[in-house]
Amino acid sequence: MTDTVRILDTTLRDGEQAPGFSMTPDGKLRMARALAALNVDVIEAGFAASGQRDSDAIADIARQIDGPVIASLARATRGDILAAGNALAPAARRRIHVFIGTSPLHREFKLHMSRETVLENIRTAIAYAREFTDDVEFSAEDAIRTERDYLVECLSAAAAAGAGVLNVPDTVGYTTPDEIFDLFRFLSSHVDRAPDVIFSAHNHDDLGMAVANSLAAIRGGARQVECAVNGIGERAGNCALEDLVMAIRTRSDAFGVRTNVDSTKIMAASRTLAQITNTKPARNKSIVGANAFAHESGIHQHGILQNRETYEIMKPEDIGLTTEAIVLGKHSGRHALAARAQALGYVLQGEKLETAFAAFRAVADEVGIVDTARLLALLSEQESGRPQRLWKLNKVDIRAPVAAKGHPVARVELEHGERGRVTDIASAPGALDAAFSAVSQMIRVPARVHALDMQYIAADPGQTCPDEQCANVLVEIQIEVEGEIFSGRARARDILPCCVSAYIDAASNAEAVRAVRGSFSAGAKAA
Repeated sequence: MTDTVRILDTTLRDGEQAPGFSMTPDGKLRMARALAALNVDVIEAGFAASGQRDSDAIADIARQIDGPVIASLARATRGDILAAGNALAPAARRRIHVFIGTSPLHREFKLHMSRETVLENIRTAIAYAREFTDDVEFSAEDAIRTERDYLVECLSAAAAAGAGVLNVPDTVGYTTPDEIFDLFRFLSSHVDRAPDVIFSAHNHDDLGMAVANSLAAIRGGARQVECAVNGIGERAGNCALEDLVMAIRTRSDAFGVRTNVDSTKIMAASRTLAQITNTKPARNKSIVGANAFAHESGIHQHGILQNRETYEIMKPEDIGLTTEAIVLGKHSGRHALAARAQALGYVLQGEKLETAFAAFRAVADEVGIVDTARLLALLSEQESGRPQRLWKLNKVDIRAPVAAKGHPVARVELEHGERGRVTDIASAPGALDAAFSAVSQMIRVPARVHALDMQYIAADPGQTCPDEQCANVLVEIQIEVEGEIFSGRARARDILPCCVSAYIDAASNAEAVRAVRGSFSAGAKAA
């Protein structure tokens, strides 16, 4: 048995079907390019029979994407298979993925078919699909709840009709690792098939076990896994591609297999999907979440500063991520503060460190995460004895265009400890873009928004709370300045001021980092 597990990515089909993840044809093509760069084996580009828009999107991907096999899902009907075959025609390598329900529930309530009728549909559908391509996959929908003897009959019939991949999906996310391992072992020894016909696993995450079940299926003999970037998919989602690939890579000793995926492209694919769908993975999402390689605890930070392997089993570079692992917050310790301060040109030792640490903790207790701009202001104040103030939003006003073709005009007023009160105006196609442009003009940091994530939580009626932790809106933003990414965040009760404050925070970080680099450069020249 080969030690390579093929990856069929269904982000553009099963993932895109899920509420909140629909994509435009341009978005699907952009995501397909990211998947090709990731080097997945198969891109399931959609369900051609679902409509002309999806069929056209599949055809565009088939025409423009090289490398992976391009697949379309199809029910075991002539109409679906014809639609899939036509849409896939431009692809250099194409696959038709035929499915039909095989469980008693599906046969009785959805299909209204007998066991014999389902078997006949399998044979005729695969034979017809083979008229369009030699690469045909068969899925026994709801396989986990199908009688084992009948599942063997269905898969054997599919293999005899010419299917090269036999998919055993856990359509409803019902199985467990032990159960699916045993099932794949059983099928491997009972299904009549040629040596080059492989088993595939497709697991849903309804009970939170999609990745574990997929890994168990591999141990049981599966040599293809169907998964999606960021784990998106129907209901609770599919097996997350990034989790599966990195588990196989990190624990090669346990699984003894490999994939063809270029793991250094994982973060790029994840971010591309987040931008297209306007949905970021949760902060605590494994591999691609914002906290996956971040450390705020003082004990962890001390270990990381000595050797990253003390608290990290993977390198962020392995998934294409360049990150600062140390996040300064109220749980951080002296070692992390001293290390970050040194990177910014400040040496903290002895009493100086204790004084700075006390001031740092006070700021951290107030704002949570202490970013570069705040830290530089704090360190500068400790060094000079003079209070250092950051840019702060006083007011933002938006004037709607009088003419239908005009652009909104934003008037933004900021305050700064040294420059005092500064006001500027800007116009742009969108109100936020206009406000951001005005801020950039004042802070003198030309930037473009790379990503913006907003969370809004409606307050209880009559709620009164002066603490900003009770604010309704939390915004996290990333801006790009001369090819480099800087982050900012803000809490507020209103959306527009919160977005602008987060942009100010990110621009202030960029301004602070550039100032430090400038001082380092000037010092080097003087030396």
